[in-house]
Amino acid sequence: MKLCSACLLGINCRYDGKNKANKKIIALSKKENLIPICPEQLGGLNTPRTLSEIKKDKVFSKEGKDVTLNFNHGAKEALKIAKMLNITEAILKNRSPSCGCGEIYDGTFSGKIVKGDGITTRLLKKNGIKIISEDEL
Repeated sequence: MKLCSACLLGINCRYDGKNKANKKIIALSKKENLIPICPEQLGGLNTPRTLSEIKKDKVFSKEGKDVTLNFNHGAKEALKIAKMLNITEAILKNRSPSCGCGEIYDGTFSGKIVKGDGITTRLLKKNGIKIISEDEL
């Protein structure tokens, strides 16, 4: 059993109200239990919502609103689910400010990618949960 970014399983929970369904991950879900999570929704953000990016350990919406508390709360809720179910691995959406693994956007909303992890990825890693991006499957 693994946590999985809900958008990768075809659930419309992304900032734009859409999903990023991944055929490999959907196929894997037929063989293995994947628990869908959307840390941004778990943190109280609406769907759809304004695009957000990480800038210097804080998360801001494109409008300039500090949404760091929502992202931190969602990460804690995702960790709570992982601990409750004894989950040790998660498949997460690359470049997301929540779930990004190894790559995130730079916080300028210009499309520039930098090395780094999303807020949820950081917390899960810190608690010993192995993170796999959809690109690594």
